[in-house]
Amino acid sequence: MNLVELASRIKATRMAKGYTLDRVAEISGLGKGLLSKVENFRVTPSLPTLAKLCEALGMSLSELFEGLDEKPKLSITRVAERKEIERDRDQSDINYHALAHGRPDRNMDPFVLDIPAGGGRREAMPHEGEEFLIVLKGGVSFEYNGEVHQLKEGDSAYFDAEVDHRVFNPGAKEAKLLCVFLGRPM
Repeated sequence: MNLVELASRIKATRMAKGYTLDRVAEISGLGKGLLSKVENFRVTPSLPTLAKLCEALGMSLSELFEGLDEKPKLSITRVAERKEIERDRDQSDINYHALAHGRPDRNMDPFVLDIPAGGGRREAMPHEGEEFLIVLKGGVSFEYNGEVHQLKEGDSAYFDAEVDHRVFNPGAKEAKLLCVFLGRPM
């Protein structure tokens, strides 16, 4: 199952109902922190958690899962069709642009990341799976397990994402990266 698509559906439903995370936490009995991690695709929610969440949002599990297992042979995403994914705005000012949202049941999640000058993730965080990134424009600092590496245009990194890591841009110009998550992203 694609965690990014699942998380997007949950967040979109919550926002369409005009609910805050606090309100959903109150109705569902789930912690606000857990709900935020689910919406930001940092954790894979258990089935009981999803059931409570669906009940709080007034939807069935079947509605939530509908179409998630569809797997078209080919999915093309035009530039104008890229979907901006908002995540962890309190921890990061990186803009994530989803490149494969047209294929819900995928194993990889490719994104173009726009990192403003002086911006990036403030704290290193691990997540499940593996990750690949390549700098398309500019330069960034890549912190992995407490060690900082400077990456410039054309440089790439492939790593175990279960180790604390972050990307930030100490430069004076915006940086652009291609980032691919394998397994359960972010």
